[in-house]
Amino acid sequence: MFMNEPTASPRSSGKKIPWQQQGSTPDYRFSLANERTFLAWIRTALAFLAGAIAIDQFAPTLAPPVVRSGIAAFLALAAALLAWMAYRRWADNERAMRTGQALPYTRLLIVIASSVSAISVALALVILLL
Repeated sequence: MFMNEPTASPRSSGKKIPWQQQGSTPDYRFSLANERTFLAWIRTALAFLAGAIAIDQFAPTLAPPVVRSGIAAFLALAAALLAWMAYRRWADNERAMRTGQALPYTRLLIVIASSVSAISVALALVILLL
């Protein structure tokens, strides 16, 4: 799983984050897989943000302005939280791989599932009741 290389690579530049100096450099395939997962979470956050903008700007007759703004704000805040948690997950996984520990459990999945469920219920109620 780990390559026998020094922690600093020739292409790295600038100051390293302290945890990047711990342990040994993981096999690049695992680091790239971790990065792809991070980018998938970022795409999901961007989809939430796009949904917020679409509801706020392109669905003026969907619901009263206060309801529409509330749903859009919730989606935008969920997108921000998701992006932040995606970075935390990437860093925690990278740290675990460097030190040879098990990958940590994430609560990110429950955040996404809860957000999607809440927005789905809210939109269903708006569509049915208004």
